[in-house]
Amino acid sequence: MKRFAATFLVLSWVIMGFSFAFLVPMAWDWLGEGGQNTRVWSWCFLFTLATGTWLWLRTRHTSRELSVRDGFLLVTLVWVVLPFYAALPLLFVVHGIGFTDAYFEAMSGLTATGATTLAGLDLLAPSVNIWRCFLQLIGGLGIMLLAVAVLPLLGLGGTQLYKAEMPGPMKEQRLTPRVAETARGLWGVYFVLSLACFLAYRWGGMSWPDAFMHMCTTVGLGGLSSHDQSFGYWNSPALEWIAVLFMTLAGVSFARYFLMWRLHSLQPLARDAEVRAYAWVLVLSTVVITAMLLLNGVYPDFATALRQAAFQVVSVATTTGYATTDYLLWPTFVPVLLLFLGCFVSCAGSTGGGIKMVRMLVLVKLAQRELVRILHPRVVRPITLGRATVPPDVIWAVMAFMLIYGGVMVGLTMAMLATGLDVVTSFTAVVGSLNNIGPGMGKVGPSGNFGGLTNVQIWVCTLAMLLGRLELLSVLVLFTPQFWRR
Repeated sequence: MKRFAATFLVLSWVIMGFSFAFLVPMAWDWLGEGGQNTRVWSWCFLFTLATGTWLWLRTRHTSRELSVRDGFLLVTLVWVVLPFYAALPLLFVVHGIGFTDAYFEAMSGLTATGATTLAGLDLLAPSVNIWRCFLQLIGGLGIMLLAVAVLPLLGLGGTQLYKAEMPGPMKEQRLTPRVAETARGLWGVYFVLSLACFLAYRWGGMSWPDAFMHMCTTVGLGGLSSHDQSFGYWNSPALEWIAVLFMTLAGVSFARYFLMWRLHSLQPLARDAEVRAYAWVLVLSTVVITAMLLLNGVYPDFATALRQAAFQVVSVATTTGYATTDYLLWPTFVPVLLLFLGCFVSCAGSTGGGIKMVRMLVLVKLAQRELVRILHPRVVRPITLGRATVPPDVIWAVMAFMLIYGGVMVGLTMAMLATGLDVVTSFTAVVGSLNNIGPGMGKVGPSGNFGGLTNVQIWVCTLAMLLGRLELLSVLVLFTPQFWRR
């Protein structure tokens, strides 16, 4: 305990801060549901606050600052412990739910995955749906801090490239001199985008509660909904295009928006190689799928085909996971392409999951360089993103990440297959969980959910969500002997 006292001290602050999140569904229950479950929400608030306070009392005399090692342990503990607290009210309010499903639901919320084991969402107490969606807003805030404080230590969390892409006098600095100030700036952008999304949904025809809940899950790129039909519940072109706009905006690094505001210029966005690739992939994929839908007679007119294609492409590619229709009924090429896009399209520094577009760009450029070297062995051709040269250590970090990513995906898929699950559901459930997409194919497609899986299978997917959100390495490093050596 003494060795990691500084880690537990910060964890106690996080737990105490998280306890106040229970006041949001509690207030809604009191004001909108006549206090039906207010006792549950209030006890969860008090229990979380009390345990956080107890941990703080045990560690409050610690004066040592956090080290890099402490940082990795802290983020893993935060994403393991907070879902436990978040699952508690579900156990008491949702009829028939067990701890495994409740923890899975909470992990899905905080990691902005959007997978669910629950059916009959329209019949749940509104405060429960508020809580599920609000968790994704909280998770998005945590992801912002993760992106600037911890993931850079992995070699390609994003801030290495921020420095290289910054124009003018900021070129040799981070976004701001201190991580805390940077995090506040990113959170400011996050809240402005959230407010705009909230008002747009309300203007588009959603009720105030639905606008709030879907704002949380759109900007957080989580995709949980208060309706079993997800966005298909409204069948509204206006709402779908609003969702497409804000999902697309949320899939871009929030640091770019922050720099645009500080520099009063569009250059940080327009000149960014990752953002340009992100936009091109979304546009080209939408065009291809629109053509497929028209050629196969899925939709009779261009406008409907374009709207449906654009919504599903942006939703899955940004790892949000909303659906307006069961796209597994479309030509097989389409859902497979969508799942593939969800593995890499979102930008580093956004709330999206997956490999991230910047890593994919580095891998593509590395492959191009090696092909050139086959013909010209002595050529010197550095890998660049925009006008910046990617350092060799970053390239090695990307290659190591991809090797581990592939190994983890294969290992978890084999674990699912060992439980007797079919290959399509096993593989796509792991892909959907590891990349924080949510829905997959087979039994876990957009018209189904994860509720049909066994407890063992649910825990495998829960582990995949955790690994995917924390970029694999920050969790797996805890299992190396070097981490625990003094």
